[in-house]
Amino acid sequence: MAYETILFESNEGVATLTLNRPDVFNAFNEQQSFDVIDALKKTAKDKSIRVLVITGAGKAFCSGQDLKSIAGAEKRSLSESLHKRYNPMIRAIKNLPLPVICRLNGVAAGAGCSLALACDMIVASESASLIEVFVNVGLVLDSGSSYFLPRLVGSARAFEMSTMGTKVNAQQAFDWGMVNRVCKPEDLDEEVKKLTDYYSKAPTKAIALMKKMLNKSFHSDLDTMLEYETYCQEIAGRSNDNKEGVKAFNEKRKPEFKGE
Repeated sequence: MAYETILFESNEGVATLTLNRPDVFNAFNEQQSFDVIDALKKTAKDKSIRVLVITGAGKAFCSGQDLKSIAGAEKRSLSESLHKRYNPMIRAIKNLPLPVICRLNGVAAGAGCSLALACDMIVASESASLIEVFVNVGLVLDSGSSYFLPRLVGSARAFEMSTMGTKVNAQQAFDWGMVNRVCKPEDLDEEVKKLTDYYSKAPTKAIALMKKMLNKSFHSDLDTMLEYETYCQEIAGRSNDNKEGVKAFNEKRKPEFKGE
């Protein structure tokens, strides 16, 4: 379907969600938030989609909240905005039963940085950067950054980035473990395609279970995870992809996974 503020398409198991307000560096207004939430819901329901790419139109990935769009609002509740708009986006990405790849084509600032960090993998252009700009307007981290950031870069670097609004370029983000790949701007599509080609043919059910396991591990001890691994392995072992994988191994051929 057509959206006002994003582009959304799906082809051969690969869906692409593009934030499409390039004139304001893809900053979030209310409509864009709701468009993204709707597209994520559709992705979760569409069994033909096996990997999702999130990116931005133009030069930026996402510059966070569009401050001009709320300039005239009186007594605006930021907590209500988070509950209705931003938090549902982050939860939807983390709960999607498939890989979510961030195609980081430019700056990711504020909630845009949170959106990028919520993805399972990030492929960054050399011209891209990440910055937690909340402190510059007297606000605190939101949209999951207080969760993602210290887990990725450690508490000392997270404190510096948060309280000083320090911009991190793509190479530095790679060195710190914030992104998975860095490439020249002209190679960005090719690098993303390498991942989507892989995940669109991978055992999606097993990957979805591993995504849940890794998310759960942050809050669990070893015994809990051993039990959860047992539970998930039983599910994976009953999948058609497992049957196909074993059969292909015995027949000495490449498996043809269907994501089932």
